[in-house]
Amino acid sequence: MTPKPQTVDRTLWFETALLPDGWARNVRLSIAGGRIAAIDAGVDRKSGEEGSAVALPGVANVHSHAFQRAMAGLTEGRGPTDDDFWTWRELMYRFLDRGGPEEIEAITALAFMEMLEGGFTRVAEFHYLHNDPAGAAYADRAEIAGRIVSAAEATGIGLTLLPVFYAHSGFGGLAPSRGQRRFISDLDGFADLVVRCRTLTAGLGDATVGVAPHSLRAVTPTELAAMPALVPDGSIHIHVAEQTREVEDCLNWSGARPVEWLLANAPVDPRWCLIHATHVTEPEWRGVIARGAVVGLCPVTEANLGDGVFPAAAFAKAGGRFGVGTDSNVQIGVAEELRMLEYSQRLTLRGRAVMAETGRSTGRTLFDTAVTSGAQACGTESGLFSGGWADIIALDVNATAFAGRGEDALLDSWIFAAPTGAVTSVWRAGRQVVRDGRHVARDAVEARYRRALEMVLG
Repeated sequence: MTPKPQTVDRTLWFETALLPDGWARNVRLSIAGGRIAAIDAGVDRKSGEEGSAVALPGVANVHSHAFQRAMAGLTEGRGPTDDDFWTWRELMYRFLDRGGPEEIEAITALAFMEMLEGGFTRVAEFHYLHNDPAGAAYADRAEIAGRIVSAAEATGIGLTLLPVFYAHSGFGGLAPSRGQRRFISDLDGFADLVVRCRTLTAGLGDATVGVAPHSLRAVTPTELAAMPALVPDGSIHIHVAEQTREVEDCLNWSGARPVEWLLANAPVDPRWCLIHATHVTEPEWRGVIARGAVVGLCPVTEANLGDGVFPAAAFAKAGGRFGVGTDSNVQIGVAEELRMLEYSQRLTLRGRAVMAETGRSTGRTLFDTAVTSGAQACGTESGLFSGGWADIIALDVNATAFAGRGEDALLDSWIFAAPTGAVTSVWRAGRQVVRDGRHVARDAVEARYRRALEMVLG
């Protein structure tokens, strides 16, 4: 049981707050040591007390490659052949020819800052840039991991650090390609990296460390089997069944589809997050539900790459757990991901409110699941409750999109009707990191990012 802090550092007051048991009015949150020490509803606001109109619990971003933020908008030209994930991947590999630790840290900080401005208060960073641009190991194996930790510390975002094990270019242990040289490690070196990541994150308070076998095509069965023991209590994330070609290659290699193979050969349980899982059969997604694992959906990136559409409506109605992530970070925001998730299902099923539980609003259904399942995928807690971390989103309900709205309609309006920038304030571990829609360190973070881009793209 989490001990309750004793000394109150500050209080925040909200006209409306979404608590674990539902909406409450006139709510005071007392904060100490980054946690919520007490919650009082039905109380008047004290003179000078900080706060806002609407308080929501923070959301975890379950899947990010922060360095790809610098590529956003640069891969939209059509090549001489049909473009898809695989042609995009070649562009991404060429992008990695430049950019050292300083540049990666600056790009990562910008992405983390934008996540906070968009309502994400924690990120599961799927970190696989382990080597220098030539593919040589850094003197400190955890050089780039340390830069990610520094970016999290500078921006204030909660961090679930997921060092990625990547050893092969295809199913059956094929040798890595030149474009993958920055990702590659061996099992012994990777085990050392995981230990270093624990040390690096120790000072962040509520940071967690997991592992991420990159995909079934990038690890052998023996290597995959070694992963869970490296983080006995940590999260395990893996890309799986993102593209149809991956499914075909897996069938050719093993006679089974990727999720089918994973469920039959790996100890998938609630610690696991299956990223994308786009191309699954009903028996496969029902198997994921039976194991209690989370599916990590990245609807904006999946649309940008033309991956396909996960059967989220059927999965959710059967009790499936899903979180949302920003993956390639082409756009960043909680509302953007949840909106794309619902709209992709509507287009596929030719219906409306397809993700909503009967008698509930779509926005509330999407948001609640993203909060609880996202926290599970990151190995942390969720919601605004006494003793929990004070990770709070406040909405700008002065925007016309919110006029006359209350409770669940606020969530529906944020996700489906409000303009970008509806998040007006964010407190992370009790510290305000976003004020009036801008991160408190935006000017410095953005200036550093611009300098880094001169190096990377110059």
